[in-house]
Amino acid sequence: MSHKQPTSSEEKIDEVVTAQADDDSAWETSIRVSRPLGSTNNSENPNMKRWLLFILVVLLTLAFVVVPVFLIQPFRPQTARSLEVGYELRRWSPWLTIATAALSLALVVLIWRGSRRWWAKALAVVLLVPVGASAWFARQNHFEWMFKPLSNAAYAPAGEVDFVNDDDMVLAVERGGERVAYPVRLMAYHHLVADDVAGTPLLPTY
Repeated sequence: MSHKQPTSSEEKIDEVVTAQADDDSAWETSIRVSRPLGSTNNSENPNMKRWLLFILVVLLTLAFVVVPVFLIQPFRPQTARSLEVGYELRRWSPWLTIATAALSLALVVLIWRGSRRWWAKALAVVLLVPVGASAWFARQNHFEWMFKPLSNAAYAPAGEVDFVNDDDMVLAVERGGERVAYPVRLMAYHHLVADDVAGTPLLPTY
């Protein structure tokens, strides 16, 4: 019996050998199944595309919150253009992250249904964590974490303190015969001071 040999464009993927005994004689039959090289399971290609799209969406979601943090840094020089881009992203990031979170959830459902490996399903769920964290962070003012408003301001005569120099810039307020000054160098950290001058509530800011 002759068997067709796989050509260079084909790959042997299975071989089944059976044996039959009959009156002390035996014969063997070999069955070979071949398919063209490079052919893959059709169900794998759509899932691979979903993975690539999902990873791209995760990175895009992170960029919506990371880029503004990088561009808007109070303690380093900034350009007008970088601030414009940073604030524009901050303005749109709450809506953009909601959209990407919804898309990510839909992709995870499709990936879950198309995956047979448990670790692939687990990885897809884990990658949802930074997406959800970004959607939450986009609704926070992280500058409030960096700068604490000064709610109980205390005063001392300028001549009795050693942290204010003669050439320091101050924000000065005079009301009802009472004068107060807020050093700009200190205001740069607190940004806000809840104060009362001559019975009038004030909220100086810088």
